Amino acid sequence: MGIDAVRAEVTDEVAERRREQRGWYFYDWACSVYSTSVLTVFLGPYLTSVAKSAADADGFVHPLGIPVRAGAFFPYAVSLSVIVAVLAMPLVGAAADRTGRKKPLLAAAAYLGAAATTGMFFLDGERYLLGGALLVVANAAQSVAMMLYNSYLPQIAPPEERDAVSSRGWALGYAAGALVLVANLVLYLAHDSFGVSESTAVRICLASAGLWWGAFAVIPLRRLRDRRSPAREAALPGRRQLAATLRDMRRHPLTLAFLLAYLLYNDGIQTVISQASVYGSEELGLEQSTLIVAVLLVQVLAVAGALALGRLAHRYGAKRTILGSLVAWTLTLGAGYFLPAGAPLWFFVLAAGIGLVLGGSQALSRSLFSHLVPPGKEAEYFSAYELSDRGMSWLGPLLFGLTYQLTGSYRDAIISLVVFFVLGFVLLARVPVRRAIRDAGNPVPDRI
Repeated sequence: MGIDAVRAEVTDEVAERRREQRGWYFYDWACSVYSTSVLTVFLGPYLTSVAKSAADADGFVHPLGIPVRAGAFFPYAVSLSVIVAVLAMPLVGAAADRTGRKKPLLAAAAYLGAAATTGMFFLDGERYLLGGALLVVANAAQSVAMMLYNSYLPQIAPPEERDAVSSRGWALGYAAGALVLVANLVLYLAHDSFGVSESTAVRICLASAGLWWGAFAVIPLRRLRDRRSPAREAALPGRRQLAATLRDMRRHPLTLAFLLAYLLYNDGIQTVISQASVYGSEELGLEQSTLIVAVLLVQVLAVAGALALGRLAHRYGAKRTILGSLVAWTLTLGAGYFLPAGAPLWFFVLAAGIGLVLGGSQALSRSLFSHLVPPGKEAEYFSAYELSDRGMSWLGPLLFGLTYQLTGSYRDAIISLVVFFVLGFVLLARVPVRRAIRDAGNPVPDRI
């Protein structure tokens, strides 16, 4: 083969890789709307109101004959969805690696989640059981789909490109979340002008997230391609597969050490995201409209933050950049402790600080972990990563709640979360990532 032919072949490979990467970005664009509009803003309050309308005189609903306080129905449904996802992800991940056919599984999970989300349009009256069932299906499907989506990263990007590719995906996801949330809020706040009730406006917002998810999922499904995997043993059922995955990971203790560090600091990140609105409303006395604007601000600045931290990682390495972001998280929480009540401007400053480090710390954690995954086990290992992301994020809310219960102060509760970032920093700093990458059987990038 001549030099020109070799160059042409290399050029074609690079063009195909770029095309696949651009398709991969669009799954973040497709599914992030569900996380922002459905889970973060609209579904919790609306499903709780539906459950309360179906409650008895004592304020209880009775799914499957079990008495549940109406106000607790939504968090219980979220918890059940996490349990379903925890059982499904290792099984689906091992099957994806064994067969090399990730794309059909990604399509099944994505469209199951999109269909369940679209079906939330029919959540009215006293149909709280329908809402709970759709939430469990949508949330579990989203977790499984994200696990499969993330596992493509080491296959579509060489080591030196992964930080940038991961950051662009996160940035595109936050951009979509902000764009659709603005449209949803226009409909919700001006529903009378559009001739619909408030309830109908919320149901349209919920269903639109499912339609958006399904429509844009077509792009990655057209561009991503399956790769043949070496023959492996059949996936085991249920909990046995999860146990087998964890046993295999014990052969890579440095990968497990990174996951432990990630579990801790990501738990802190997820708790800040979920409890910031409580802190703003209960401790600072801010209006709901102020909190919604803060959510939008976080979404918009997370786009810039993800791209900026991706560039910093290119210069200083992903590990150092993540460590720097954990310092920024700690300083942001410290500043949040001293925020004056009834001052929206300072709360917006806090939201800006969160947004600037949020996307980057998540994107770079994903790309760094991709280097620590043994070849041929991408989906299986990313099921453990996604499990750390979604299935284990209960310690932060527990500490937040216990601190508030003991002190009666949301300021003390928010500052208590610093422990997750400090411990995560210490554990991550101790992980020799170059040796961890070599032990996993992967090439070590020049800068990591």
